[in-house]
Amino acid sequence: MRKLITLALLVAGIAAIAALPAAAKRGGTNGKLVVNVDNSATGTEQVYTVDPDGTDHQLLYDNAEVGQWSPDGRQVPITLGPSGQGVLLDVDTGAITDLGLSGRYPDLALFCGVWSPDGSRLACEGFGQTDGSLNGVYTVRSSDGGGLQRVTSDPNGDDCPSDYSPDGKRLVITRASDTSYELDTVKLDGSGLKHLAPAGTDFDFCSGSWSSQGNEIVFSAHVPITDRSTIWAAHFDGSGLRKVPVPGCGGSRSDPTSIGCSGPVWSPDGRKIAFSRHTLLPSEQFDLYTVNADGGGLFQATNTPALQEGGAAWGTHPVTP
Repeated sequence: MRKLITLALLVAGIAAIAALPAAAKRGGTNGKLVVNVDNSATGTEQVYTVDPDGTDHQLLYDNAEVGQWSPDGRQVPITLGPSGQGVLLDVDTGAITDLGLSGRYPDLALFCGVWSPDGSRLACEGFGQTDGSLNGVYTVRSSDGGGLQRVTSDPNGDDCPSDYSPDGKRLVITRASDTSYELDTVKLDGSGLKHLAPAGTDFDFCSGSWSSQGNEIVFSAHVPITDRSTIWAAHFDGSGLRKVPVPGCGGSRSDPTSIGCSGPVWSPDGRKIAFSRHTLLPSEQFDLYTVNADGGGLFQATNTPALQEGGAAWGTHPVTP
């Protein structure tokens, strides 16, 4: 996944790999999911929507990547093609709002896919176009892309925001640099950094979704590092770390029958988790699954051999009647 953003960063001369996070929602009724897809038939990145029961699986946008649903369930942030243009798409009307990020901030490449709970701002993964000291997490107004505010600084590294806390006071971020690989939460002024996962944990980058109740964050990690990814949960300060017992997830990477489970996100009501399930046999396939918060009730939402589905977001947009 993430070829579009990677290409955009390479064009900009940035070595780090960026990724629009796909994560959560802010309470309410469980609606549609939106998911990033690598289409092996067309060779393009696509965005699909699907109901949680697997019905109404529809292509939303071609040659694009998507972030989270807006809190009102109407819009999604889209990154278009290798240029990295950031826009907001109204899913029902098709109306597009250009955030104008490249013109407004020529020194920064910004990838903004994470909504604040009140819908007023977007959190962004940021890179200096020529100055690595500008790398870090930023936020902008969702109305017009203005009002740039810096949250973190990670010179020549990569800080990726994946979700806001329900009260809007903290962000989940992943950090990769020459000296650190961390899964953290941080206040919006950059203070109060809290580690979510123990040092040395091989978690999936840009992974981390905050429950609408505010009590737990889910993420995926390889524990031990030689195993396929599994789903974990912890409190914002790293306490209460536990493995979510999703059937089938994990096993040695060398075992072709093992299964990777990654990119977990909470449902709006905080009772379920959606994630991407990666199998190798009888052929490689990435499908979207849901499970109860306790690991029970595993359900396969999609079965799309040509579409490698990952990076889902669960919103409140009404499902198909």
